[in-house]
Amino acid sequence: MSRPGARVLVVGVGGIGCPAAMMLARAGVGTIGLCDDDEVDATNLHRQILFSAADAAARRPKVEAAARALRAWQPGVDVEVHDTRLLPGVAVDRVRGYDLVLEGADNFATKFLAADACAVAGVPIVQASAVRWVGTVLAVGAAGRPCYRCVFEEEPEEGGEGCSVAGVMGPVVGVVAAAQVDLALAILDGESVEGQIVTFDGRTEVLRRRSAAARPDCPLCGNPRRIAAAVASAHAPA
Repeated sequence: MSRPGARVLVVGVGGIGCPAAMMLARAGVGTIGLCDDDEVDATNLHRQILFSAADAAARRPKVEAAARALRAWQPGVDVEVHDTRLLPGVAVDRVRGYDLVLEGADNFATKFLAADACAVAGVPIVQASAVRWVGTVLAVGAAGRPCYRCVFEEEPEEGGEGCSVAGVMGPVVGVVAAAQVDLALAILDGESVEGQIVTFDGRTEVLRRRSAAARPDCPLCGNPRRIAAAVASAHAPA
């Protein structure tokens, strides 16, 4: 099914974001936004499949290298480049420009910010992560409940051990990206997949799907919505 009118923002153009963007393009998503402030490095090449050795040698911005590769691979796709990290001052406005967000960043700060911004903007988001052999994907609907904070609650005080520190096996991110895009396309097609969690263990090759439960006291989507209210207030017109 082609989706030429759909607009999807990919936050984090790395091991998960690269194959996810390719799958979105092949699925007929008309506009793909790419948001990342990093440059291509040689250490990326075994898992970030939109990049070449030439991109690494030139230290090209990931969003520019990925956009060029996507346009060559899938002519006709409209790629919008945001050569910046998702930042608090612009996050809500950035996600409001899209129908859906795919988040695959390698740090918890961006993950929680993307979750908060989408909850305020009323934009569905599918969040994904992979560390070592294990990957996780969570689909959150436009209503924002259950949300990322229902499952993971708070950002680790020391930032946690993400894939940038602990590493990740290359094939795992491909499977995780496929699960992420599967849920994303279901949302675009109007299916009710909100709250679904997909986990994958690359050591056992076991993929599981289950449903997350909303927490009544969740500060983002519970009652009262403390974080959502604070973020919305910060972005209200003067």
